[in-house]
This record gives sequence, structure tokens and C-alpha cells, in this order.
Amino acid sequence: MQLYIVRHGQTDWNKVRKLQGLTDVQLNENGRQVAIELGDRLEGDGIIFDEIFSSPLSRAYETACLIRGRQNVPIIRDERIREISFGVDEGMDYDTWMRDDNPQKVFFTEPHKYIPPQDGETIEEVRARGREFIQQVIEPLYGQAERVMIVAHGAMNKGLMCYLENNDLEHFWGDGLQNNCEASVFEYDGRVWTKLK
Repeated sequence: MQLYIVRHGQTDWNKVRKLQGLTDVQLNENGRQVAIELGDRLEGDGIIFDEIFSSPLSRAYETACLIRGRQNVPIIRDERIREISFGVDEGMDYDTWMRDDNPQKVFFTEPHKYIPPQDGETIEEVRARGREFIQQVIEPLYGQAERVMIVAHGAMNKGLMCYLENNDLEHFWGDGLQNNCEASVFEYDGRVWTKLK
């Protein structure tokens, strides 16, 4: 079984480098266009999905709809694959977040030292949600589905991949943050996950 994990398309907040988290920011026109193009490429390669899952946030759900295109597959929204909450820091610009006097600046560089802002979520909580979703929803599809897609978010997708790649908290970001509308592909043989792309 193959699993495609896709980060949502670009939003205006992505463009100006603001922390989105649970703030429900819509795709911008570029985000929509790139999602359509990814869907066209996958369709051209004969990639058909048996199951599609999405974060409930609109930027992920709309991306999933646009990638799906003409395929007649329902998109199932699941709260467990929503983005990490940045609490009171949502809407903050990236340069402010990365200032030396901001204790959250280690988020991307030393995730094992990250302490969330007020009302925010820990990276460990994101990892736990990702693990639960893969174990309870995705792995049971083995033998029933040939190809599955998840469309979610930058940090959430890394939470999913932590489980798939057996990464610890210190190596949460693995090979780095996905670009908007980038797909990472994994294969499951009923026991072990292997990254294909």
C-alpha cells in the first residue's frame, strides 16, 4: 500500500511568513493553481487514490479537493491531522518568532527543547496524534486500499512521518519542512513503512 502525504497549498500567510497553526486561513490563487497542477500530474501518471483524508482546516481540505480532481473518492476530514496549535502566537511573523529573546525560536532547530506559547500544543502531542492516526486509520487499510492520500500541514505531516520513519523528538523535522503542495510517498508491507520519495 502506498501513502501520499501532502502539505496544503500556499496561503497569504505562508507568503508573508506568518504562523498559521489552527487559524483557518484560505488558500490563495497560487495555492489553488499549484494544487490543480499536482492533481493533473498525478492523474497523468495514472495515480488513483482509494482513500483520501484531510485536516478539517480549509486550506488542507480545499487542497485535497483540487488534487482529487475528477476522481470519485470522498474526502474524510479528521481532527487528529489538524495543524499544531501555536496558541497566542498565531499570526506572528516568522522573523519575530526567530528572535533571540523568543524562547520558542528552537521550534525548527531544536524541537526537543521547544516549549509552546500560552494555549499552544507541544510537538510531542502532535507526534502522538500522528501515530494514533496512522495506527488506527491508515494501517488497517492494508490489503483493502492500494493508494491513500493525506493532505495536512507542515508540522502535522512531520508528526505523521516521525512514526513512519521511526524518528525521535530530536529528529522531528527529519529531512526538513515540506514545501506547499509537496508530496512525500511511503510504502507499507503490512509490517514496515519505507519512504519512496
